Amino acid sequence: MKNYPFTAIVGQDKMKKALILNGINPKIGGVLIQGEKGTAKSTAVRALADVLTNTSVVNLPVSATEDRVVGTLDMEHILKTGEKKLEPGILAKADKNILYVDEVNLLEDHLVDILLDTAAMGVNRIEREGVSYEHPSRFVLVGTMNPEEGALRPQLLDRFGLCIDVESEKNVEERMEVVRRRLNFEQDQEQFEKKYEQDQKQLTYQIRRAKELLPAVEINDNLLRAVADLSIELGIESHRADITVITAAQTLAAWKQRTMVQLEDIYEAAELALPHRLLQDPMKENSSYLKLTELLNQKVVDNQ
Repeated sequence: MKNYPFTAIVGQDKMKKALILNGINPKIGGVLIQGEKGTAKSTAVRALADVLTNTSVVNLPVSATEDRVVGTLDMEHILKTGEKKLEPGILAKADKNILYVDEVNLLEDHLVDILLDTAAMGVNRIEREGVSYEHPSRFVLVGTMNPEEGALRPQLLDRFGLCIDVESEKNVEERMEVVRRRLNFEQDQEQFEKKYEQDQKQLTYQIRRAKELLPAVEINDNLLRAVADLSIELGIESHRADITVITAAQTLAAWKQRTMVQLEDIYEAAELALPHRLLQDPMKENSSYLKLTELLNQKVVDNQ
């Protein structure tokens, strides 16, 4: 079965933006997508691979063992020949691809740690019986989850670069369009794919151009100060948050074909990178996101 075209997904703009930014720059640190079933989370992840060049989706099941994830060394071969021989795991297959973990909140914490460490370093290191081996493992990490089935620890949440909450469409016309497109896709996948072929090619081209431009993107000290000021006002302790906002803002600038980050990029990146790092108030649903939104809106007004 063909993947649903990325450009045919109705709405869910923040989710699509977060995925595209990670596709351009995996150094952002991946994206966690939270939402109920049936909100196009898995569809969007699989569709992303089709607009990235030479990329596939590697699935990591929640039942996976550490050896299956990391891989293991063939100790018998090492002892017999003196040569290191790797029995590759999922992290080896994920190199230069998308590593997708559905229901990531049900994965054992130490495995989530391994994934996040590897995503940050771009290298998977295996140590067994005093023998070590490492190999490249550079991937776009995408986790999806339904918060009703349990939450990730705050320490793990902070390690994800971006975090997006998705909901079903509330607009009647858009909701109708979601259903209409899905029915058309299931009725004739090839015809549906042709309808979005040019949009898909255009998106692939835009992503490739952004990747090429990204190394040239600069950010000045005034914008670095704006990021630090924002984190302090929001009471965010982690310096990782500042770095992620800056990295995402640089990627946004490249996406918009600019070589200099602007203040609007900082605020746009903050909306994707900060909500899950704010202290949650259990008495007020979405209070931290509202606080961030109000602060960003005020700063936009102040800087006009």
